[in-house]
Amino acid sequence: MHYGKNYTSIRLIFLFLSGVMLLFIVAPLLGLFFSTSVPGLFETFKDREVTSSIGLSLGVSALFTILAGVFALPLAYIMARKEFRGKAIVQGLIDIPIVLPHSAAGIAVLGFISRDSALGKFADILGFNLVGSPFAIGVAMAFVSVPFLINAARDGFQAVPERLEQAARSLGASPFRVFRQISLPLAKPSVITGLVMMFARGMSEFGAVVIVAYHPMTTPVLIFDRFNSYGLDYARPVAVLFIIICILVFIALRLLGRKRKET
Repeated sequence: MHYGKNYTSIRLIFLFLSGVMLLFIVAPLLGLFFSTSVPGLFETFKDREVTSSIGLSLGVSALFTILAGVFALPLAYIMARKEFRGKAIVQGLIDIPIVLPHSAAGIAVLGFISRDSALGKFADILGFNLVGSPFAIGVAMAFVSVPFLINAARDGFQAVPERLEQAARSLGASPFRVFRQISLPLAKPSVITGLVMMFARGMSEFGAVVIVAYHPMTTPVLIFDRFNSYGLDYARPVAVLFIIICILVFIALRLLGRKRKET
């Protein structure tokens, strides 16, 4: 009896604390939505600068998420399966972009692609200026978001029983075939989660992107520009529209990943 009362009390406390936390997350968003008029939202949707920035944010983030996956998944598999000297250091390097201030991340990326860098000089020979280009935006997005993909995929590969891979190799399957037909399919839910998180994190990036490319504007940069130039009333509808689109894209990707998992 005494145990039942304690359980009920703890449950009520946890429900109260959970409700406060959810309210903390939802309240600013509800305030943002309720303070934006529907006509103003439709006018914003017709604004070519806004729609162009949304397309740029989504497109560049999606492209560089796919490109990063080609390199990130092998690294994630190595981190999941291999033990080697300095592994903790490598893991620390992978996590560095998460803890860096975003402005510092942008400065680091800027130094990497500037005309004084090896990559920048090579691009200059070809007639390209990387700074202020969609490529710079994509690099900044990928730099701050790729740890989410690597860590999620690593956890997925760690959950795959090694005995299945060993059995396949004992039957003559090549390491790549084992990875493609056993490891990757079984880790797919975690890989998809990592891809979704990297994509979502990339398209919402502001601090690193604004340093390497103020123009062309991604939507986070456009929101800041309108707030800085015209005030809250001009920035709020853009923010609401971008949030709606981000939520819809995020839900669609989650449902797609769940559907593939069930099949």
